[in-house]
Amino acid sequence: MIDHIHRQHPQVPVILDSKRGDIGSTAEQYAIEAFERYKADAVTVNPYMGFDSIEPYLKYADKGVIVLCRTSNPGGSDLQFLEVNEENNVAKEQLYQRVARLAANRWNKTGQLGLVVGATFPDEIAKVREIVGEMPLLIPGIGAQGGDIPSTVKAGTVQGSPGTGMIINSSRAILYASQDSKFANAARQVAIATRDALRAAKA
Repeated sequence: MIDHIHRQHPQVPVILDSKRGDIGSTAEQYAIEAFERYKADAVTVNPYMGFDSIEPYLKYADKGVIVLCRTSNPGGSDLQFLEVNEENNVAKEQLYQRVARLAANRWNKTGQLGLVVGATFPDEIAKVREIVGEMPLLIPGIGAQGGDIPSTVKAGTVQGSPGTGMIINSSRAILYASQDSKFANAARQVAIATRDALRAAKA
Protein backbone atom coordinates (compact mmCIF):
# COMPACT_ATOMS: atom_id res chain seq x y z
CA MET A 1 0.00 0.00 0.00
CA ILE A 2 2.71 2.51 0.92
CA ASP A 3 4.66 1.59 -2.21
CA HIS A 4 1.52 2.14 -4.29
CA ILE A 5 0.98 5.60 -2.77
CA HIS A 6 4.60 6.58 -3.37
CA ARG A 7 4.42 5.42 -7.00
CA GLN A 8 0.95 6.66 -7.94
CA HIS A 9 0.57 9.68 -5.65
CA PRO A 10 4.10 10.87 -4.78
CA GLN A 11 2.79 14.22 -3.55
CA VAL A 12 0.88 12.54 -0.70
CA PRO A 13 2.96 11.98 2.47
CA VAL A 14 2.53 8.64 4.23
CA ILE A 15 2.27 8.87 8.02
CA LEU A 16 2.72 5.60 9.90
CA ASP A 17 0.41 6.04 12.89
CA SER A 18 2.15 3.47 15.08
CA LYS A 19 2.46 5.57 18.28
CA ARG A 20 5.82 4.00 19.12
CA GLY A 21 7.41 4.68 22.50
CA ASP A 22 10.29 2.69 23.95
CA ILE A 23 13.88 3.01 25.15
CA GLY A 24 16.54 4.22 22.73
CA SER A 25 17.90 0.86 21.56
CA THR A 26 14.40 -0.44 20.79
CA ALA A 27 13.40 2.88 19.26
CA GLU A 28 16.31 2.53 16.85
CA GLN A 29 14.79 -0.70 15.54
CA TYR A 30 11.33 0.85 15.32
CA ALA A 31 12.84 3.71 13.30
CA ILE A 32 14.37 1.21 10.90
CA GLU A 33 10.99 -0.48 10.58
CA ALA A 34 9.15 2.77 9.88
CA PHE A 35 11.59 4.47 7.56
CA GLU A 36 13.60 1.69 5.92
CA ARG A 37 11.20 -1.24 5.80
CA TYR A 38 7.90 0.58 5.29
CA LYS A 39 9.47 3.74 3.81
CA ALA A 40 6.96 5.98 5.56
CA ASP A 41 7.44 9.73 5.38
CA ALA A 42 6.59 10.28 9.05
CA VAL A 43 5.75 8.31 12.16
CA THR A 44 3.79 9.03 15.34
CA VAL A 45 5.61 8.48 18.64
CA ASN A 46 4.71 8.47 22.33
CA PRO A 47 6.81 10.92 24.40
CA TYR A 48 6.10 9.31 27.78
CA MET A 49 9.66 7.93 28.07
CA GLY A 50 11.30 11.24 27.18
CA PHE A 51 13.56 12.56 24.46
CA ASP A 52 15.91 9.58 24.24
CA SER A 53 12.97 7.49 23.02
CA ILE A 54 12.33 10.02 20.24
CA GLU A 55 15.89 10.86 19.21
CA PRO A 56 16.59 7.71 17.12
CA TYR A 57 13.88 8.71 14.64
CA LEU A 58 15.54 12.09 14.09
CA LYS A 59 18.58 10.41 12.54
CA TYR A 60 16.50 10.17 9.36
CA ALA A 61 16.87 13.77 8.28
CA ASP A 62 14.20 13.74 5.57
CA LYS A 63 11.50 12.19 7.77
CA GLY A 64 8.89 13.63 10.12
CA VAL A 65 8.36 12.62 13.74
CA ILE A 66 4.93 13.47 15.16
CA VAL A 67 4.69 13.44 18.95
CA LEU A 68 1.49 12.58 20.82
CA CYS A 69 0.46 15.68 22.74
CA ARG A 70 -3.30 16.05 23.35
CA THR A 71 -4.91 12.90 22.04
CA SER A 72 -8.49 12.72 20.79
CA ASN A 73 -9.71 10.00 23.18
CA PRO A 74 -11.52 10.94 26.44
CA GLY A 75 -9.10 8.90 28.57
CA GLY A 76 -6.21 11.05 27.44
CA SER A 77 -7.18 13.53 30.16
CA ASP A 78 -6.20 11.01 32.84
CA LEU A 79 -2.55 11.98 32.35
CA GLN A 80 -2.43 14.80 29.81
CA PHE A 81 -4.36 17.18 32.10
CA LEU A 82 -2.13 16.63 35.13
CA GLU A 83 -0.55 19.83 36.37
CA VAL A 84 3.24 19.91 36.26
CA ASN A 85 5.56 22.19 38.19
CA GLU A 86 7.19 25.38 36.99
CA GLU A 87 10.18 24.91 34.69
CA ASN A 88 12.50 27.49 33.10
CA ASN A 89 10.39 30.42 34.33
CA VAL A 90 7.22 28.92 32.83
CA ALA A 91 4.37 28.81 35.34
CA LYS A 92 2.59 25.59 36.23
CA GLU A 93 0.95 24.05 33.20
CA GLN A 94 -0.76 20.85 32.18
CA LEU A 95 1.28 17.92 30.94
CA TYR A 96 0.14 18.20 27.32
CA GLN A 97 1.28 21.83 27.33
CA ARG A 98 4.69 20.80 28.66
CA VAL A 99 4.98 18.22 25.89
CA ALA A 100 4.13 20.93 23.34
CA ARG A 101 6.73 23.26 24.81
CA LEU A 102 9.45 20.60 24.84
CA ALA A 103 8.64 19.52 21.29
CA ALA A 104 8.70 23.09 20.00
CA ASN A 105 11.99 23.97 21.67
CA ARG A 106 14.43 21.62 23.41
CA TRP A 107 13.49 18.46 21.51
CA ASN A 108 13.13 19.98 18.05
CA LYS A 109 16.86 20.22 17.33
CA THR A 110 16.46 19.31 13.67
CA GLY A 111 13.09 20.88 12.88
CA GLN A 112 11.50 17.50 12.14
CA LEU A 113 8.89 17.39 14.90
CA GLY A 114 5.14 17.84 14.75
CA LEU A 115 2.41 17.19 17.30
CA VAL A 116 -0.78 15.13 17.52
CA VAL A 117 -3.66 17.20 18.91
CA GLY A 118 -7.22 15.87 18.74
CA ALA A 119 -10.07 17.66 16.98
CA THR A 120 -12.29 16.67 19.89
CA PHE A 121 -10.58 19.34 22.01
CA PRO A 122 -10.48 22.61 20.00
CA ASP A 123 -9.65 24.71 23.07
CA GLU A 124 -6.52 22.63 23.59
CA ILE A 125 -5.64 22.90 19.89
CA ALA A 126 -5.64 26.68 20.27
CA LYS A 127 -3.47 26.52 23.40
CA VAL A 128 -0.97 24.22 21.68
CA ARG A 129 -0.87 26.48 18.62
CA GLU A 130 -0.08 29.43 20.88
CA ILE A 131 2.87 27.52 22.34
CA VAL A 132 4.34 26.00 19.17
CA GLY A 133 3.76 28.67 16.53
CA GLU A 134 3.92 27.23 13.00
CA MET A 135 4.84 23.66 13.99
CA PRO A 136 2.72 21.16 12.00
CA LEU A 137 -0.21 19.59 13.84
CA LEU A 138 -1.66 16.18 12.98
CA ILE A 139 -5.30 16.45 14.02
CA PRO A 140 -7.37 13.25 14.27
CA GLY A 141 -10.89 13.07 15.67
CA ILE A 142 -13.25 14.42 13.02
CA GLY A 143 -15.82 11.99 11.65
CA ALA A 144 -16.48 9.00 13.91
CA GLN A 145 -15.14 10.72 17.03
CA GLY A 146 -17.30 13.78 16.47
CA GLY A 147 -14.71 16.56 16.15
CA ASP A 148 -16.16 19.75 14.68
CA ILE A 149 -14.46 20.82 11.46
CA PRO A 150 -14.99 24.63 11.64
CA SER A 151 -13.91 24.76 15.30
CA THR A 152 -10.85 22.63 14.54
CA VAL A 153 -9.73 24.74 11.60
CA LYS A 154 -10.24 27.98 13.53
CA ALA A 155 -8.32 26.71 16.58
CA GLY A 156 -5.41 25.26 14.63
CA THR A 157 -4.85 27.96 12.06
CA VAL A 158 -1.50 29.70 12.05
CA GLN A 159 -2.14 33.42 12.43
CA GLY A 160 -2.00 35.08 9.04
CA SER A 161 -2.03 31.77 7.16
CA PRO A 162 -5.61 30.44 7.09
CA GLY A 163 -5.90 26.67 6.80
CA THR A 164 -2.19 25.91 6.95
CA GLY A 165 -0.07 24.07 9.49
CA MET A 166 -2.58 21.24 9.95
CA ILE A 167 -3.01 17.68 8.73
CA ILE A 168 -6.63 16.92 9.59
CA ASN A 169 -7.57 13.30 9.10
CA SER A 170 -10.67 11.16 9.25
CA SER A 171 -10.23 7.39 9.39
CA ARG A 172 -13.15 5.31 10.61
CA ALA A 173 -15.86 7.49 9.07
CA ILE A 174 -14.32 6.87 5.65
CA LEU A 175 -13.02 3.32 6.05
CA TYR A 176 -16.33 2.05 7.42
CA ALA A 177 -18.71 4.28 5.48
CA SER A 178 -20.62 1.17 4.36
CA GLN A 179 -20.70 -2.53 5.11
CA ASP A 180 -22.18 -3.60 1.78
CA SER A 181 -20.57 -4.34 -1.58
CA LYS A 182 -20.56 -0.66 -2.53
CA PHE A 183 -18.23 0.26 0.33
CA ALA A 184 -15.64 1.80 -1.98
CA ASN A 185 -18.09 4.28 -3.46
CA ALA A 186 -19.49 5.10 -0.02
CA ALA A 187 -15.98 5.74 1.30
CA ARG A 188 -15.25 7.99 -1.67
CA GLN A 189 -18.38 10.04 -1.06
CA VAL A 190 -17.56 10.54 2.63
CA ALA A 191 -13.97 11.48 1.76
CA ILE A 192 -15.17 14.07 -0.77
CA ALA A 193 -17.69 15.51 1.70
CA THR A 194 -14.99 15.75 4.36
CA ARG A 195 -12.59 17.45 1.95
CA ASP A 196 -15.26 19.96 0.91
CA ALA A 197 -16.12 20.73 4.54
CA LEU A 198 -12.46 21.37 5.32
CA ARG A 199 -12.09 23.67 2.33
CA ALA A 200 -15.20 25.59 3.32
CA ALA A 201 -13.96 25.99 6.89
CA LYS A 202 -10.64 27.54 5.85
CA ALA A 203 -12.13 29.82 3.19
